[in-house]
Amino acid sequence: MGSLFRSEEMTLCQLFLQSEAAYACVSELGELGLVQFRDLNPDVNAFQRKFVNEVRRCDEMERKLRYLEKEIRRDGIPMLEIPGECPEAPQPREMIDLEATFEKLENELREVNQNAEALKRNFLELTELKHILRKTQVFFDEHEGGASTTESMTRALISDDPNRHIGHVQLGFVAGVILRERIPAFERMLWRACRGNVFLRQAEIDTPLEDPSSSDQVYKSVFIIFFQGDQLKTRVKKICEGFRATLYPCPEAPADRREMAMGVMTRIEDLNTVLGQTQDHRHRVLVAAAKNIKNWFVKVRKIKAIYHTLNLFNLDVTQKCLIAECWVPALDLETIQLALRRGTERSGSSVPPILNRMETMEDPPTYNRTNKFTSAFQNLIYAYGVATYREVNPAPYTIITFPFLFAVMFGDLGHGALMAAFGFWMCYKEKPLQAKKIDSEIWNIFFGGRYIILLMGLFSMYTGLIYNDIFSKSLNIFGSSWRNNYNQSTLMSNKLLQLNPDSWDYLQTPYPFGIDPVWQLAEANKIIFMNAYKMKISIIIGVFHMLFGVCLSLWNHIYFKRRISIYVEFIPQIVFLTLLFFYMVLLMFIKWTTYGPDPASNFNNDDPEIVKTSAYCAPSILITFINMMLFKHDENSRPVCDEVMYAGQMGIQKFFVIVALLCVPVMLFGKPYFIMKEQKQRARQGHQPVEGAAENGSAGGAAPPAHAHHDEDITEVFIHQGIHTIEYVLGSVSHTASYLRLWALSLAHAQLAEVAWNMLLRKGLMSTDFQGGIFLYVVFAGWAAISVSILVLMEGLSAFLHTLRLHWVEFQSKFYAGEGYLFQPFSFEVILDSAGQGEE
Repeated sequence: MGSLFRSEEMTLCQLFLQSEAAYACVSELGELGLVQFRDLNPDVNAFQRKFVNEVRRCDEMERKLRYLEKEIRRDGIPMLEIPGECPEAPQPREMIDLEATFEKLENELREVNQNAEALKRNFLELTELKHILRKTQVFFDEHEGGASTTESMTRALISDDPNRHIGHVQLGFVAGVILRERIPAFERMLWRACRGNVFLRQAEIDTPLEDPSSSDQVYKSVFIIFFQGDQLKTRVKKICEGFRATLYPCPEAPADRREMAMGVMTRIEDLNTVLGQTQDHRHRVLVAAAKNIKNWFVKVRKIKAIYHTLNLFNLDVTQKCLIAECWVPALDLETIQLALRRGTERSGSSVPPILNRMETMEDPPTYNRTNKFTSAFQNLIYAYGVATYREVNPAPYTIITFPFLFAVMFGDLGHGALMAAFGFWMCYKEKPLQAKKIDSEIWNIFFGGRYIILLMGLFSMYTGLIYNDIFSKSLNIFGSSWRNNYNQSTLMSNKLLQLNPDSWDYLQTPYPFGIDPVWQLAEANKIIFMNAYKMKISIIIGVFHMLFGVCLSLWNHIYFKRRISIYVEFIPQIVFLTLLFFYMVLLMFIKWTTYGPDPASNFNNDDPEIVKTSAYCAPSILITFINMMLFKHDENSRPVCDEVMYAGQMGIQKFFVIVALLCVPVMLFGKPYFIMKEQKQRARQGHQPVEGAAENGSAGGAAPPAHAHHDEDITEVFIHQGIHTIEYVLGSVSHTASYLRLWALSLAHAQLAEVAWNMLLRKGLMSTDFQGGIFLYVVFAGWAAISVSILVLMEGLSAFLHTLRLHWVEFQSKFYAGEGYLFQPFSFEVILDSAGQGEE
């Protein structure tokens, strides 16, 4: 795991590679995935770099492979996955063999496709001609003979009186095939253009025909058009051409038509045989290619990535050595050296590579090592901002706090179990689900956060037990701490039943774990009781969460040797937060331990000591805190009760408020004062660096400068410090109130679950007889759908987003700058994964 709590120490290195060994060495570094190269030719056009021709050759090979892949997918041939390990990047000399193989396959496949298309086109023409001969023969057979047919057509074309005798007139005709959907428009155009002097007969072809260009199935119709004269013949042919109808020769004599039909059928049979052989040959070529295409894609992409990386390098003056600069983790220098040696040995070079560490003032990239469990939590942090170099990493703490805060809002044993079961299923079926490569963005989000979902579900089950809440009902595991003085009739007749802890019904011993289940019956004051409990719990959790964030800022100050920041930022911040808001939390615990239910207070007990410690005299924490900030006394306190919770409370509270207010000018003016003092000291010493001023963050992984502000404009320092002071002081109030969302969402979730139970499942469970069983079946389906879709998915998403906000704003703002940039090493694994996602 490396350093999980702080990003890896990075170093900038200069790498010298012999030209012959550069390809093999970069290939080994790509397999390792631990080196981020810098572009040493930022002003050089991409088309003017040294290895641009090799990159173009790789692009051409990729194009050919994509063409092969498209043909393979079109035929539905499965492409075999790469067995075992991923193939290594081939040597440069193997590029020629790969290019020759791809060129041969592409040419062969294109030739086969062209031949197949020509054969299909010929087959289509013969098939259409077959249908024309059949349909026209049927048309002619409907009349007594050719002469009578011609005579009847002539009467239809030139006379309104079909019985009038006319002389012998010779009619011409054309026959063809047209798309079925164009027939109505085709008929209208013929009628209008020829002024009704043509006779059209058409018949649909029942079976669809295959288009040889697109392989789509199209429906067509056969037509025959009778006309008189060459002028109409020319006009009819132009109309057919405009509607993209195909005309075929059709003999007038029946014997000639039969003879032509027999010849057409013979040619169709021969074409079928040739087409089958062509398709078999094409299938064999594609099956052979499908066995290796995945490997070929990997090899070509690795070659292309290597040459892209080599284009980032510089050539020395001798043109025999390549120079590169790269960021590498300091702990992996030996591993990188070993990879470079392996690359040199593979290339057969006798000159070893040289890797030198460089000194630089640049900020190194941020690199946090992760595994499949921690990567999801780390991505939540990166979504806010990449950590500044060597800054404290919030991810390990988020692993616990994120699902816990989510569970406080989502606490329900039943809903948490559903969520945990879904997360466990994704974790258990992890490898099969990854292998499927499901192309769904929503699914990929869920699957990427499967461990987060599992933990959120488990934590929600725990808080559900604390709340004693399972689908809005309770579990009576340990037995209630209240006397059972209520029978069923009392419970059914009193819709607004209240539980009074001051009554004799309470046994004065709390429920062993979580909330007493009897509170589910207290319709009148259950929400009041749960609200008071959850509101206080939310504030307590929030204050501790923020205090932990401020303490993490101390870790940053110590590591970066920012001694001034400890005195004028951390100490006043922790004092301000502790004396005001942590004190408010202490008041809650004091109230819980000092005041409690006492049955004696219900019987006019005159003992003042008993009354003072009863719930009757328990003060409001909110009113107490407001009076503390305003230096006021509680004017509305009850006569018998003490105004304070403990001795000396008023004096201590005034002291806390005064000290907290004094922390504000320290945060506001402390840092600018020390920086001004430092600048004057440097001026007196003739601009010599003072103590700590020379401690800067070099690329060797040292901490950033201890005194980074000695050259800054003091006005900018004042403005910066003023903004941060105002943000912290006001944020302490608003952030504390913001944690009340833990209570609000928990209340909303519990109430929605109760509404779903009462409106649906309860009515189904109360039904009787056979019809009641059917009704329960239907109602349960509706209740289950609402529970999963609204209470688990929608409420879960809402709680997730609110938890994200509490971490990004309320927690991380105390110590996390997030102004770094991510370490993006040259890695074949990352390149191939992104290419695979692009294909999907």
